[in-house]
Amino acid sequence: MSEYITHDLTGETIGQVEKKFFTFAEPPHEMVLDSGARLGPITLAYETCGTLSAEKDNVILVLHALTGDSHAAGVYGPNDTKPGWWDNMIGPGKGIDTDRYFVICSNVLGGCMGTTGPSSMNPKTGKPYGMDFPFITIADMVRAQKALLDHLGIEKLLSLIGGSMGGMQVLQWAVQYPEMVYSAIPLATTMRHSALAIAFNEVARQAITADPHWNNGRYYGGQKPDLGLSVARMIGHITYLSDEAMRSKFGRRLQDKDDFSYNFEGDFQVESYLRYQGAKFVERFDANSFLYITKAADYFDLSSFHDESSGVKVFSRAMARFLVVSFTSDWLYPTYQSREMVKAMKKSGLNVSFCEIEAEWGHDAFLVPNERLTNLVKGFLDSVYQNIR
Repeated sequence: MSEYITHDLTGETIGQVEKKFFTFAEPPHEMVLDSGARLGPITLAYETCGTLSAEKDNVILVLHALTGDSHAAGVYGPNDTKPGWWDNMIGPGKGIDTDRYFVICSNVLGGCMGTTGPSSMNPKTGKPYGMDFPFITIADMVRAQKALLDHLGIEKLLSLIGGSMGGMQVLQWAVQYPEMVYSAIPLATTMRHSALAIAFNEVARQAITADPHWNNGRYYGGQKPDLGLSVARMIGHITYLSDEAMRSKFGRRLQDKDDFSYNFEGDFQVESYLRYQGAKFVERFDANSFLYITKAADYFDLSSFHDESSGVKVFSRAMARFLVVSFTSDWLYPTYQSREMVKAMKKSGLNVSFCEIEAEWGHDAFLVPNERLTNLVKGFLDSVYQNIR
């Protein structure tokens, strides 16, 4: 990776951003999904930052992870104290430099942050879709993003970047619309879920559907399955961390007490932390969206795209230059899965660089400020941009 120039972590916030909306697939021109179902109209929530060049050759599409949204950087107003989920990476002088690049991030299909999903109004009934919402796939999410780019007049992407489920979308984009993609940066991701990852998702889904308030998805307007969704979030959050991170952050330290309480209210700091994460999550996320999006991630298998039989064959469809990044402590999508995709990319003749970053924070490491990751991303993007100009 010595070809990439090192940079520090300096850089200012991009300031105020605006959530925008795009609606398409109006009946009778609904979008046909992988399941065969038809969906429309579809609204996508999205945000942009930076300035689009006259040649429209500086576009970077950021793809978010499982429970993320379109709000990747900046703030919504002067009194907003919580910036977007990747504010440490996106902005002037940062890894994704908005002084140079035009950045787009949209909420995925099936979401609950402004994009059409199970909590959206079903035009046929006048009520939320609930379980009448059709099953979706990662490829369906990408088709919806392609419709947004068509609306914006974007024909080429300088780069795609995303971690975890966002990385799945990066890979899907590269083989589904290869002629549009100059480069791609999949972070902490996989070509397919392992049995372990599927198992954790299934336990989380069972926590939601076992909640008596779930009511087969018909809880809108009434009491929501907050307990089930909270437990689902706790399960997921455990997979995002590592043993080292847990040991460093919590150990066996007690929460606001000197001895055991001898009850089930929670004695340990890690118990308090997980309960807090679960409680905060139910304030912003929809339980049905969680069911649908986790299932989409479980269905994802890049090697089966267009009935291809191997990763080598499917990557032979791609044309992009790749930077693949994994993290040493990520046990949800461990490095061997990244090495598998890199091997398939190289066998298919692609230009690919790979880096495994030493990090203690587990799967979530790609979201944590990291000088090496920032330098890699910035150097890679600068190199690609210089090559096309």
